[in-house]
Amino acid sequence: MNRIDRLISVLTTLQSKKFVTADYIADKYEISIRTVYRDIKALGEIGVPIDYEPQKGYTVLQGFFLPPVLLTSDEANALIMMAKLSERYTDKTTQKNVSNAIDKVKSVLRYTEKEKADLLQKKIGIYVSPETDHSKDYLTIIQNAIVDKQILKISYLNNSNEAIEREIEPIGMSFYTNQWHLIAWCWKRKEYRDFKVLQIQELKNMRLPFKKEVHFTLEEYINSLT
Repeated sequence: MNRIDRLISVLTTLQSKKFVTADYIADKYEISIRTVYRDIKALGEIGVPIDYEPQKGYTVLQGFFLPPVLLTSDEANALIMMAKLSERYTDKTTQKNVSNAIDKVKSVLRYTEKEKADLLQKKIGIYVSPETDHSKDYLTIIQNAIVDKQILKISYLNNSNEAIEREIEPIGMSFYTNQWHLIAWCWKRKEYRDFKVLQIQELKNMRLPFKKEVHFTLEEYINSLT
């Protein structure tokens, strides 16, 4: 990767997160910390408003906008592959959002790359078994509740086929046993619980902030099981 391409990539990385450390950039692009400092300085010299906060990292000040960068063919193909996988492993609302995102991605491709992207979409198929249930469009609601730290109220069919109601504080999602699982703090049980999304009968975002002040991360929860 030449320096111009790397500078654009570094800027894209800076804009993808609130804070980015020099170590993260160095590892991602396999460059030295000194080179990272030089790249950050170069971006500043051409007018990119980059700030630094100790213990957090670099951030691009709010309001700066970078026009769309053309994707490479390999990058576009990778996104199309992920979009196809969403047909098998997500629900209808998520599939619609992914489809809209792919349309935006294709809109910035060169004409010849658009043709290749269209061809690839037709050449990739994902088998969906008749038993796959996409009727409950809960994934987007759950995702928003996780990032907004809002309480969910669910009606849930437990493993004994009993209908129960719970108020939960979702901390993350995990995909295993061929389905999505919602990991959340359950106020009824006063502990973290694993809820199978397909067994949620009704779901409502209460629009209320978490009551529990400190939560496990998803990784900490998984580690606690072992």
